Amino acid sequence: MGRFGPRFVIEFYPQIKCLHIGCVIVSGLIFTARGGAMLLDSPNANHVLARYVSYANDTVLLLAGVLLMQLTQQYPVAQAWLSVKFALLLVYIVLGVFALRRGRTKAHRAGFFVAALMAYLFMFFVARNHDPAGFFHAF
Repeated sequence: MGRFGPRFVIEFYPQIKCLHIGCVIVSGLIFTARGGAMLLDSPNANHVLARYVSYANDTVLLLAGVLLMQLTQQYPVAQAWLSVKFALLLVYIVLGVFALRRGRTKAHRAGFFVAALMAYLFMFFVARNHDPAGFFHAF
């Protein structure tokens, strides 16, 4: 396979996983900061720099996640926990859009913001436990 074959890439699994986890944390922090700014009626909630930093981080997050799926040969259709994580990601994105831009009133945006944070936390626990039940797996 040459210099950059599967053995080369698998050696970087720990670094790719750390990058993915770091981007997850940064994504949550950025979203929380933007949501807090929205609740305080700050124009910085949708500032161009905040949006582009978020987009860049989320792109790296997604690329690292796809690479991890390839390296581990775990895919959403075959792994229940990844299917739930992917579905929650879509829910989180939609709720986030309504929380930061599309919600009609501040109360609606606040509700979407809280729901998006709940989806984010549930997604985190699903990934952490590799269990579709997330934090409910103990019950």
